[in-house]
Amino acid sequence: QVQLVESGGGLVQPGGSLRLSCAASGRITSFNVMGWYRQAPGKEREFVARITSGGSITYADSVKGRFIISRDNGKNTVYLQMNSLKPEDTAVYYCNFRTVVAGMESWGRGTQVTVSS
Repeated sequence: QVQLVESGGGLVQPGGSLRLSCAASGRITSFNVMGWYRQAPGKEREFVARITSGGSITYADSVKGRFIISRDNGKNTVYLQMNSLKPEDTAVYYCNFRTVVAGMESWGRGTQVTVSS
């Protein structure tokens, strides 16, 4: 019911920055949580950051102080500003949407982020 499209991935050098975007469309509810997960080769998908429609934010310990999540409710878009990138940040980054009340969850197709010199 909700479609998510990520963008902004690419190749960046260690210490560099990248900004990811995720645009949501469809049956979007007022009370929801949007976030980012990532999956590196050979690893399980892990939580990165999330932000509620009310602005409450949670970060994974691995990205605290480096990444910033934000959202534009008018555009139904969530962003992930990634700074001080490390090679271990290399992964496919997935956008996630879930409702607070109905329990509906949607995933984007992912965008590749590669941190390498």
